[in-house]
Amino acid sequence: MLIRAVFPGSFDPVHFGHMDIARRAARIFDELVVAVYDNPQKNLFFTTEERLALLEEAMADIKNVKVASYSGLTINYADKIGAKVMVRGLRVFADFDNEFRMALANQELNKNIETVELITDHRYTFISSTTVKEIATLGGEVTAMIPQFVEDAIRRKIASGTAGN
Repeated sequence: MLIRAVFPGSFDPVHFGHMDIARRAARIFDELVVAVYDNPQKNLFFTTEERLALLEEAMADIKNVKVASYSGLTINYADKIGAKVMVRGLRVFADFDNEFRMALANQELNKNIETVELITDHRYTFISSTTVKEIATLGGEVTAMIPQFVEDAIRRKIASGTAGN
C-alpha cells in the first residue's frame, strides 16, 4: 500500500530547514507532496508561482517528491490527494504549542489523516522564512540558510522592487 504524505507550508522562501524536513520525510513515506499554500494570511514576498518554481528546484533530486499548490483547509487538501499523513516540522520548543493545537484541530476534522512532527536538524533551528527575508532585505548574509538559487531570486526581487507584491 502506497503511503502518501503531504508537507504543507507557505515556503516564502524555501530554506534549508524546509529542505531537511522534506528529505527526511521522503525517506519515510512512499510519496511526499510538498504543498504550497497559495493564500496564507501573511504578507508574501514571492508569488505562488515563484514559490512553486523555487521548491521544484529545491526538491528536483528527490524522486518521490511532488510539488503542488493548494488553497482552503490543509486537511481537506490532504484528503483530496489521498494523503494519509501530514508532515510538519518543529524547530524550537515554542513551535510545539502551535503545532500541537493544529494537529488536534486537524484530527477533529479528519481522523483518517495522521500528523507526524519531524524535529529539524539542529543546524537549522534558527532559520525561518521571515528571518531569511529580513536579513536579505537589509543586505545581510544568508548563504548558510538558503540555496544559492533562492538567494539569487531574493536579490532579483529586491532589486526589481516587487518584493511582497
